[in-house]
Amino acid sequence: MDFAKRLKPVHLTLIGRIAETGQLQRAAQMMAMSQPAASRTLAEIEAQAGGPLFERHAKGMELTALGELCIRHGKIILEEYEVLEREARRVAAGESGHVRIGAVTGPAVGLLMPAVRQVKASAPDIELTIEVGPSTELVRGLTEGRFDFVIARLPPEHDSRDFRLYPARSETVALLARPEHPLAGRPEVTLPDLLDYEWVIQELGSPIRQAVEAAFHASALAVPSRVTNSSSLLVVLALLESTDVIAPLTMEVARMLAHGPLGANVVDLQLAEPIMVPPCLIIQSRYRQLPSAAERMLRAVFGQL
Repeated sequence: MDFAKRLKPVHLTLIGRIAETGQLQRAAQMMAMSQPAASRTLAEIEAQAGGPLFERHAKGMELTALGELCIRHGKIILEEYEVLEREARRVAAGESGHVRIGAVTGPAVGLLMPAVRQVKASAPDIELTIEVGPSTELVRGLTEGRFDFVIARLPPEHDSRDFRLYPARSETVALLARPEHPLAGRPEVTLPDLLDYEWVIQELGSPIRQAVEAAFHASALAVPSRVTNSSSLLVVLALLESTDVIAPLTMEVARMLAHGPLGANVVDLQLAEPIMVPPCLIIQSRYRQLPSAAERMLRAVFGQL
């Protein structure tokens, strides 16, 4: 083990060059070394190995059994060094690595996905883990080190001084319904028009629900009373398919449902006055430096703002 620990890549390379050329002088030239320096280095290697690696003949140098052993393992070691160097350069350049991102639903669709497509086009070997959830869970995951950064709203129980905060885009609420809904296609639907219908909406305290309720309060109206609470898109789509329910979602998610690969049979009710959700933040821990791949992903997200 002492011999293996003392071997360096330059030692293995020198042995390989001697074996390749059969001449110490030629091997030294290939490594930009003087012949005396190469001779001393080889003598040191052989002393540590406990025997000669080459037999010296008038016509050149031939490997001994010990030398063949060193060459066989040395090639593997040098190849691994090359792989290590190549992959280390790629990680340092942000071309490889694992990036973990959390986002609330709207920005995950409208902001994060275009950035992901852009990064994957230029750095396909970056591995991404993306979780979608409520802001409280995402920010808690960020503080626990489970995410590199998140796109969310900062819950009041967290100290903003612990984070780097960057404003993201504001969100507009879309009210989805099935095409046969009595209000579908009507221009300038007002809030009073919506009160007689059943709603499927996210749980109390969610940003979309707060924005919808705030819009009704601002118009001196009671909030809708016939409500099914659910954050599941599958539940929303199932109810939209068979009933005249109204489902508030962010505009990005509504467009994905109506025009994206899901091809949901839904329409967006045309409100007279838009309902806005307070903007999200791009949130990064102040106490942890991002890996290069995460920095690359973060720059791509900023480019979508």
